[in-house]
Amino acid sequence: MLKNGEKLGAFIIPTGIGASIGGYAGDASQYAAKFSEISKLIVNPNVVNAGCFSGINKNMLYVEGYSLDEFFKGNIKLIPSKRNRIGVVFDKAIPQDVLNIHINTINAVKCVYGVNVSDYVITKEEVGVDFSLEASGISTGSVKNIETLFSSSKDLISRGCNAIAIVCLFDEPEEDNPDYANGIGTDPVGGVEAVLSHYISKELKVPCAHSPAFADYSISSDIVDWRAASEYITPTFLPCILLGLDNAPVLSQSDGISISELDYLVMPYDALGSTPVFEAVKRGIRVFAVKENITALNITSDKVNNSIIEIPDYESCLDCIVNNC
Repeated sequence: MLKNGEKLGAFIIPTGIGASIGGYAGDASQYAAKFSEISKLIVNPNVVNAGCFSGINKNMLYVEGYSLDEFFKGNIKLIPSKRNRIGVVFDKAIPQDVLNIHINTINAVKCVYGVNVSDYVITKEEVGVDFSLEASGISTGSVKNIETLFSSSKDLISRGCNAIAIVCLFDEPEEDNPDYANGIGTDPVGGVEAVLSHYISKELKVPCAHSPAFADYSISSDIVDWRAASEYITPTFLPCILLGLDNAPVLSQSDGISISELDYLVMPYDALGSTPVFEAVKRGIRVFAVKENITALNITSDKVNNSIIEIPDYESCLDCIVNNC
């Protein structure tokens, strides 16, 4: 519990694991929003990112995966922040017309929401992102030249930025999972996006998130699964990460909200093999595994710890937290 008496929770859905809720584009936002009404809520970007939309709200703390792990280990604390100075790193491989659309997007977000995007740079070399789906259904990938991202991000921080948005050129993902638009399978790009943001957060100790850019920015007129719809009505996914980074907490080793103040952690039913779960169990924090949200993983409570509370759905989980935590 926080010092002001408010509950503190964490609502996490890892990216790239084919989650039936949260495996698409902002489809977990409406669930997380209900938890944020009864507690301050830590969320990973995958929960609220939704292309030109965002499920983030003022009672959420937007924390990228590497920093999330460090928080659960007790290595960092979270200082709530507003109006961060965001710097944007663009991959040199992005064509000029695509870059122009993203610059217009930055200016639109600044105009409408007052988000402080203070600067942007283009990497000196192409980043070289590859992604794929494993036979298990897990999204993965590699980055050929991550050092050029690091140097550009470091440059932005030297200019006074305290949060970093990354935009890299990706190939079209439909060939890797043509059924994604129909609500089947895993988002092919999620895994490598995590690699990009984890690296910058680890090396520079700042909030970070990634948005892919595609050479084809035309908007599809096909009707798609409602969970993927927000990705199909916009030429850029940059708005959601700018809105998230706008009030992402500052990372600190000495001050701020600590893991000792966390009241509960909510996870998908079979995605329990992660640092947040292991650390929460070790520290006696209640962990809820929600059965209505299944993934391509098969790591259930019987494989981890019998103290984990299996619960049918998010609504039941919410009721349990209100009445028992």
